[in-house]
Amino acid sequence: MPALTPSIDIQRASERMATRIDWLDSRHSFSFGQHHDPKNTHFGLLLVSNHDLIQPDTGFSTHPHRDMEIVTWVLDGELEHKDSVGNVGLIYPGLAQRMSAGSGILHSEINATKNAAVNLVQMWVVPDTEKVRPGYAQLDINTELAKGGLVPVASGRGHEAAIPIRQQHATLWAGRLKPNERLTLPDAPFVHLYVAKGDVTLEGVGSLVTEDAARIALTPGLKLEAGPQGAEVLAWEMHARIA
Repeated sequence: MPALTPSIDIQRASERMATRIDWLDSRHSFSFGQHHDPKNTHFGLLLVSNHDLIQPDTGFSTHPHRDMEIVTWVLDGELEHKDSVGNVGLIYPGLAQRMSAGSGILHSEINATKNAAVNLVQMWVVPDTEKVRPGYAQLDINTELAKGGLVPVASGRGHEAAIPIRQQHATLWAGRLKPNERLTLPDAPFVHLYVAKGDVTLEGVGSLVTEDAARIALTPGLKLEAGPQGAEVLAWEMHARIA
């Protein structure tokens, strides 16, 4: 494993790989599906960060997963989840949702509405324990988001306000930042910042706009400021990396 040095790597929206078919517009932060770049397979513990726009009355039909912690964050619209162990959920903005694939699970993700696309970010992190029983959890955190700042969405590090994930070295934070709101990013060896909506200014970097990302290594205490229209951001705090 190469030695880790302080760095901030910016991935602009225009640099992301994309899958575009009649019902789906998906932009990938890392290698995914038919898109493979051996130099861009993960960051820290994060393997997948896809920003998907799914057209009405379509979606991902039943498909399998194994040994992965999958967190879905809806920005606009609603996504219907069904899986092979009997879980059914309607995911909407501000609902934290996690599926632990464990020893194996089948599920579908459908935009069941007739007149509006669903806009979402789906993220996968590797678990710290494999071949366990599959699991599902969801929790509405809209009240916490309205208070400002970063709110824990999913965590294996003991955050009571978040849904649990089977990865003790990772926490996902979300923020709906008010215009010009300022905050400090989590302190961790690896932080993946994604601008889901709006624009922000990142200390030492400058402007980041919708669908830009920053991969931050060994650079603690960075300040973030939302633009004049506010912003919605997702930040993975990770204290380990994939070998």
